[in-house]
Amino acid sequence: MVTSEPAELLAVWESGLPRDPAGRALLLHRAARPGASDEELRAVPVGERAADLLLLRRELFGERMQVVAGCDECEQDMEFELDVSRLAERPAERELQVSADGFLVEFRLPTVADVEAAAAGRTAEERRLRLLSRCTVTAARDGEPVGCEVLPVTVQRRMAEEAERADPAADLTLRVSCPECGGTTSSALDVTGHLWAELDSWARDVLLDVHLLASAYGWSEPSILALSPLRRRYYLELCADG
Repeated sequence: MVTSEPAELLAVWESGLPRDPAGRALLLHRAARPGASDEELRAVPVGERAADLLLLRRELFGERMQVVAGCDECEQDMEFELDVSRLAERPAERELQVSADGFLVEFRLPTVADVEAAAAGRTAEERRLRLLSRCTVTAARDGEPVGCEVLPVTVQRRMAEEAERADPAADLTLRVSCPECGGTTSSALDVTGHLWAELDSWARDVLLDVHLLASAYGWSEPSILALSPLRRRYYLELCADG
């Protein structure tokens, strides 16, 4: 059961205000999986976390999600709607295997902790090698163990393809046709950023409601938050009429 009570969501929002995107992602994931430890959440594959956040988004704000992307051709903003449920696909498996060019590699899907550790690399190549090293379980060439650093590009590409197949939500790239110029744009969906923006907007609206109702009736914040959205809106309309 996800965190959905207004007071709890406001606490998540308040805690996330001073944090960076990674810290906000952890807070939102904790709201999607109440009771899970930070260690457990960081051990989840990247796509599985994205699926969890999308399902949290559906629970809080509904099935349909409005997304805006800029066209690469004419630079016009494009607004389109996504079905959250269709994007929230979980990994089919976590342990994978690739056999190619005499190499046999057993590896696992990258987790949140893997990506965080790899991000500490100074260059793109160092980050890539860190991620490869963390996710490779065993590697052998013609039956002899080898280090992951000797894996050829063809084998690494096959590993990436298998990981993408098993965990499609790890890289949600959308291809959108521009209604103005007809050009096609590839746009990565930032699930954490989008959900945080919606939570931020919701939280500020709720706090404004609390301010108005507290000013009009002298009620406390917990009392106002305990009201259903419909009753809260009705009282606000009465304030406006008065």
